[in-house]
This record gives sequence, structure tokens and C-alpha cells, in this order.
Amino acid sequence: MATHIHFLGAAAYRITNSEGKVILIDPFLEENPVSPIKVKDLERVDLVLVTHLAFDHMGDTEEIAKKFGCTVCCGAEVQYWFAHRGVAPEQLRGMCWGLQVVAAGIRVRSVISMHTSARVMDDGQFISGPPMGFIVYPDPGVRIYHSGDTAIFGGLKLIGELYRPNIGLIACTLPPAEFLDAHGYSEIHANEMTADEAALAAQWLGVEYALGNHYFRAAGDPDVERFVTILNNLHSDESPVVKPVILEPGDVFVYPPEVAEVS
Repeated sequence: MATHIHFLGAAAYRITNSEGKVILIDPFLEENPVSPIKVKDLERVDLVLVTHLAFDHMGDTEEIAKKFGCTVCCGAEVQYWFAHRGVAPEQLRGMCWGLQVVAAGIRVRSVISMHTSARVMDDGQFISGPPMGFIVYPDPGVRIYHSGDTAIFGGLKLIGELYRPNIGLIACTLPPAEFLDAHGYSEIHANEMTADEAALAAQWLGVEYALGNHYFRAAGDPDVERFVTILNNLHSDESPVVKPVILEPGDVFVYPPEVAEVS
């Protein structure tokens, strides 16, 4: 029995559980310059989780939801956005912090994210709501935390103590200035986690494996290198307390790793 976590670049993941069910988190595919798959390449999607209204997190959820008829778990403002764009209301599960749902047979818990989720709709309405982090339980004993775009905050300790995620999908870099400039966000120092903050967050969460994200390419990224260095230097007798895992887009992490080694 194994869970496969396929990194698609930015904060996008495709998680496949041992039954073959497919979960997408923040499926930014078409405009993602490094995603190895596009919507046309998807053969099955059972569940989509969307952390907030940013274009690079909502991604292609609308098209995917209409194509597969799958459930979308998200905050109320994201639910409102997709409902007004023609996604069937019965597919949308609006969530608030602390709520748990079972969708497509998979348990999902929403947790606090210290970020922002806001957008102007085509008719000029301004919508906003609380952004999400998620803990998803794809297989027995597997608890995957996705940070969304949260800034660091002390409540991550409580999330770790209460819910004990064993895998963290954690933003560990800030968006490059040229990416922000290209999308109209000039002279902004983004509020996602730095490498130092992400490493501390991973420790507070108590995860066994910390999979960095929020980058297009890991190779040569100084923030990614710093994230790995900090965690590798926090050793118990035999191994790092939290094991950093850095994937390039298209790479797959298999949990538990022993299964990957055997196969």
C-alpha cells in the first residue's frame, strides 16, 4: 500500500492513493511553465482542493471540475467564484477552518492559513474570505498537510500537536520579482514563508518528511538550498529530525518510501 505524491510545479500536486483515487491540490497547469501535465493529460480526478483565490492556486479547477464532475473543497469565497462560473453547486464543498468533510471517500480537514484570498469578479463584485491550508488523509496512516500560501504563525505548533501530519507540502520560497512584476504585483515582498520560516514550520508541525514547494525549478534556487541545509543540520542520532525532500516538477514521492525501494 502506497501513496504517490506527484509534484507539478508551484504549489500544485497530484496525489494518488492506494485505491487509484486522484486528488489534485491547487491545480495550476495550463499557465504553469513547468507543469509536466496539462488538463488534456488528466485521465481521472476524484477530488480537487483549492487553498485560495490566487490565479496560480485556483489554476484550472473550473475546467477540471466540469470535465470530471469531481468534488471541489475550498473556502466559501472560492465556492462562490466557481458557482458563478458554472460549476455545479453539488460539486462544491465550502469549508471553514477546522471543518472536516469526506469527499470521494477521502477525509479532508481545513486548517488556518495566514494569507489573503480576494478577487474582483467580472461584474465588479469584490469577494474575499479566509484562505485554507489542508490536511488530507488519502490512505490509512497517511496525513498530508498542504500549507497553501500561509505566512508562518504559532498555530502551526498546535496543528502539529493535534493532527500529527507526517508529510508536509510546505512553501519554502518567495515568488521571484519578475514573476510578480509580470502579474501586476510590483514592489511587493510577498508574505509566504522564507526558507528559514518554512524549516521552522516543518519542525513545529513535526512532519517526518517536508516536501518544499512554491518554486518552478529547485536546482540553483538559494532558498530551496537553505531550506534543505537547515533541516539536514537538525539531526537526531541517525538522521535529520525532519527529512527534507525536494522534487523537480514531474518527480514523484512515494510514501512510505520503503514501498518505493521494494518496487
